[in-house]
Amino acid sequence: MRQLLVLTASDLVQRVRDKSVIIFALVVPLALMSVFNLVFGDADSLELERVTVAISAPPNDELARVLTDVVRDLDGAGELDVTVTEVDEATGRQQVEDGDAAIALLVPEGFGEAARTGRGVTVEAVRGDEAGVEADVVLSVVDGLLGEFASGAVTARAALAEGVSHRDIGALVEQATQGGPAYELARGEASDEQLDAGAALVAGQAGLFLLFTVSFGVTGLLLDRETGTLARLRSMPIRGGLIVASKALVSFILGVVATGVLLTAGSLLFDADFGSVPAVAALVLCVSAAGTSLMFLVVRIARTSEQASIMTSIFALVLGIGGGAFFPVSAAGPFAGLLDLNPVAALLRGLGITSGGGGLADIGVPLGIMLGFAAVMLVASRLVPERGALR
Repeated sequence: MRQLLVLTASDLVQRVRDKSVIIFALVVPLALMSVFNLVFGDADSLELERVTVAISAPPNDELARVLTDVVRDLDGAGELDVTVTEVDEATGRQQVEDGDAAIALLVPEGFGEAARTGRGVTVEAVRGDEAGVEADVVLSVVDGLLGEFASGAVTARAALAEGVSHRDIGALVEQATQGGPAYELARGEASDEQLDAGAALVAGQAGLFLLFTVSFGVTGLLLDRETGTLARLRSMPIRGGLIVASKALVSFILGVVATGVLLTAGSLLFDADFGSVPAVAALVLCVSAAGTSLMFLVVRIARTSEQASIMTSIFALVLGIGGGAFFPVSAAGPFAGLLDLNPVAALLRGLGITSGGGGLADIGVPLGIMLGFAAVMLVASRLVPERGALR
């Protein structure tokens, strides 16, 4: 044990003195996070602007009046500010064209009668080129209201087809369209097991650069062989397994420290809360173990440190991008499940659970994926013929 600790401490000192470790483990990912924060930092803080809606509707149509009143009642609902102007069709189109209104709703003559009797009718929506998300909210509410009207129309048409008297159709339509209010506005929150955009970016970058960081300890075996250090160590009364174990321990420690620092710094930049500290610590430990295990495979295949660096970059980019380091990734087909076996994807999923309030008992699946990945890589490294540092 003493020999292992001495070898590990010596390698850690050398790696810390190596500027490339600091650059790849901390400087580059923190710089990327800072740039992303400047570009995307305000993406989640959406400010809704006032939206003007021009409505052209028959003055004596009761259902058309209901539609107008519903749109007018959106003013002050949640964070939405809506101004409704009642105009004729030509003026409504002109206001949208001039930019004075974001959207125009054109309700045709006979709208109410058609809805009551089950005949098809169309409400035309004219959207301006500069209309934003506020117009989408209004249109969604109008679409929901028209959906209720459509339910009544279908009921009325079916009742007429079955010979129901006109006196009873009204009651049937009312019963069919009873389902609560047509709309309800509320600020959305990220669902369970899902990080918001800023937190996902932080977690993804931490997972991506973890794979670069852990490579420094294990691939140090190749550098030691090239410089003659490995031969001198083997001439001493030290078991070969301890040399490998010390390199793995260095990789693991570097990965844990770097990932912890990146998650902490990134959470400050993006105001992200990853939840329970013990649960997050367990995720960091397991993903570092998974990353370190991958380096065992690299060091058995690569003949030189340059080859090891290239292989590490390939594995890191494939696993990082596939795991959602830069943007969410989804796939379909028979191999879609392979994405879930990615340790970077498992890290994001686990942090999503902890961010939503989950604890150690709730992250069993992500931890299992990481440890399973580590076990598979260790077995594969034993089965692959030795070509690298220990040959």
